[in-house]
Amino acid sequence: MKLLFSIIALGLLGCNQQRNQKTVQGNWIKGSESDQITTIEKQFRGFDKAMIETGYRYQELYWAGQDKNWEYADYQLDKIKVAIESGLERRPKRAKSAEHFLTLVIPEMRKAIKSKDTALFNKDFKTMTINCNNCHAMEKVPFFTVKMPINRQSPIQK
Repeated sequence: MKLLFSIIALGLLGCNQQRNQKTVQGNWIKGSESDQITTIEKQFRGFDKAMIETGYRYQELYWAGQDKNWEYADYQLDKIKVAIESGLERRPKRAKSAEHFLTLVIPEMRKAIKSKDTALFNKDFKTMTINCNNCHAMEKVPFFTVKMPINRQSPIQK
């Protein structure tokens, strides 16, 4: 009986290993270790991916403020900061443009969130939007015009 159980267990283990091998999606990163790192870096890309995330979180931040969902607003502001800092790791030449945003704009926005005052939040959010556009102008992409959100896209609401 023990032998039969051992054979069944090994058979099941073998099936799981075959199933896992079929579902693994790796092996597209080829070449030397250096080539693989280059491929991974290319997938992360530069600052554009950071801006995609920042744009999404910018909208979420706005709607969180309108809903008076201050914890969610604070969370989104944290993630905006992380996205920008991560982008700066990949593109350190953007640091000068982002410095004002990271050292002044985000801390002021954080104060507005902590105050739980919607009027102050809206005032500082407008200032934040102006600073987004100023940063884009400094980076020679003034045609990336940021405007206040009009339509809510996220289902997250308070």
